[in-house]
Amino acid sequence: MDILALVVFVVAILFVTRSIKVVPQQHAWVVERLGKYHATLVPGLNFLVPFVDRLAYKHVLKEIPLDVPSQVCITRDNTQLQVDGILYFQVTDAQRASYGSSNYILAITQLAQTTLRSVIGKMELDKTFEERDAINAHVVNALDEAALNWGVKVLRYEIKDLTPPAEILHAMQAQITAERGKRALIAASEGRRQEQINIATGEREAFIARSEGQKAAEINKAQGEAAAITAVAEATADAIRKIAAAIEQPGGAQAVQLKVAEKAVDAYAQLAQKNNTMIVPGNMSEVAGLIGTAMALFKQKAPG
Repeated sequence: MDILALVVFVVAILFVTRSIKVVPQQHAWVVERLGKYHATLVPGLNFLVPFVDRLAYKHVLKEIPLDVPSQVCITRDNTQLQVDGILYFQVTDAQRASYGSSNYILAITQLAQTTLRSVIGKMELDKTFEERDAINAHVVNALDEAALNWGVKVLRYEIKDLTPPAEILHAMQAQITAERGKRALIAASEGRRQEQINIATGEREAFIARSEGQKAAEINKAQGEAAAITAVAEATADAIRKIAAAIEQPGGAQAVQLKVAEKAVDAYAQLAQKNNTMIVPGNMSEVAGLIGTAMALFKQKAPG
C-alpha cells in the first residue's frame, strides 16, 4: 500500500507540473497538441492537458539587439569597406516565429548582410560616410518587409563601423589635411582682404571728415572776413554821413578848411622830421590854394 500511495503521489505531481504553466510578462509560449499547433499561452496562469499538450517554443517579446557580424562590402568605385552593425528586432507573432522559419535570427542576420552589401554597392566611397542614415533606412525597410512572414518586426539598424583599407584611409586623411589647409589660407586671405577694406574705408572717411572740417573752417573764415568788411564799411559810411551832416551846419565849411590846413601843416612837419631835405612851397599862398582845391572837390562830391 505504501508503494501504491507513493506512485499515486508521483503521478499527481507530474500531472500538476504538466498541466499548470505560469508564463512571465513579455513572453509567449507556443503549445502543440499531438504534434500540431494548438495555442499561444499569454502571460499569467495557464492550464494544459498532460501527456497531450506540450510546450514546443518559448519566445521573448522584448526588443532584442542582434550583432551583425563584420563583412567586406565593395563600393561603386571599387573600394573595399569593412562594415559591421547592430540590429534591433522584436517578436510580434509567436506562431509565425515558431513555424515561419527554422531560424529567424539567422535569417535576419543573413538578410541584413546581403542588403547592406547591395546598398553600399550602389554608392561611392565618400557617400557611404555621408549617407549612414539612408543606408540604415534601406536595410530596415528590406528586413521589415521580409520578416513579416517570420513573425518578427525589425525596428532599426545601425552601422557601428565603416573601415576602409589603410592606404585609402591614409589618402583620405591627407585630403582632409589639404582641405583644412586650403580653408585656413582662404580664411587668412579673407581676413587680409577685409582688413584692407576696413583700412581704406577708414582712410576715406577720415579724409572726408578732414575735408568737411576744412570746408567748414574756410566758410567760417570767409563769413568772418565778409562780416568784418561789412562792419568796417558800415562804420565808414556812418562816419561820412555824420561828417557830411556836420558840414551842413553853420560854420561847418570853415571847420573843414581849418582841419585841412591842420593836416597840411602836420604833413609838412612829418616830412621835416623824417628827411634832411624837404621841398616846401614858395609861399603860403600855395597852401591856401591847396586848401581851396580840396574844398572845391569836397563840394562837388557832397550831396546837393
